[in-house]
Parts: sequence; structure tokens; C-alpha cells
Amino acid sequence: MIYHLTFRTSWRHALAIGSYAADSLKTEGFIHCSTQSQLVPVAMNFFATRRKLTILAIDESKLTAPVKWEKPSGGPPPGVPEDDTFPHVYGSINLDAVVKTLDMERNADDVFVPPDNL
Repeated sequence: MIYHLTFRTSWRHALAIGSYAADSLKTEGFIHCSTQSQLVPVAMNFFATRRKLTILAIDESKLTAPVKWEKPSGGPPPGVPEDDTFPHVYGSINLDAVVKTLDMERNADDVFVPPDNL
């Protein structure tokens, strides 16, 4: 399972058009994803001003677009080991590959906490 962080409105838009594509697909050529252990560091680093995110849980074997496991170009965010690679989806995410969507919010210490049923 791989995971993508987004917003509920972006997911609703994907449901309406039949596939999901983050802005990074146009600007970088792929959609950033994470492993479960990378979720919180990625959320804290790249979504510093957000209180709530939506997690797309993606079954990699159901994706129609290719996935490449790569090191991040600027190094990993704080809290992720230097030798970690990240799953990058090189195309739109087909909706049937998204096996569940869950919300992730910050706790009283202002840290994102993944849901128990991830």
C-alpha cells in the first residue's frame, strides 16, 4: 500500500472526473506518494499551514500508471531516513486503485496523527 496526501475537495473533484491528478503531475511529471512511515514527516514538512488532510490509500498493484521508487531530489523531509525512497506515480491515479480515503488531523500538540484504521 502507498499513500498520497491531498485535500477532501481535490478527492471530490477526482470522483467527478473519473481519475486523480495532483498539480505535481504537470509540474514535475509524477504524483508524490509515501509509505505509511513517511506520512507524518511529509505532512508536517509540506503541509505546515494545514490542520486537516485526506489520505488516499492506494493499492499499487491496481494502478494503471507506472510507479517508480526514487530518492527525493532535495533530500527527505526531517524524520525520514536519508536512504528512504518514495513512490512516485507517473500518471493519473485510477479511482479503483484507491482502496480507501481517510482524514488525518493535527492533535493538541499540533502534530498530524494518522488514523488508527490506516
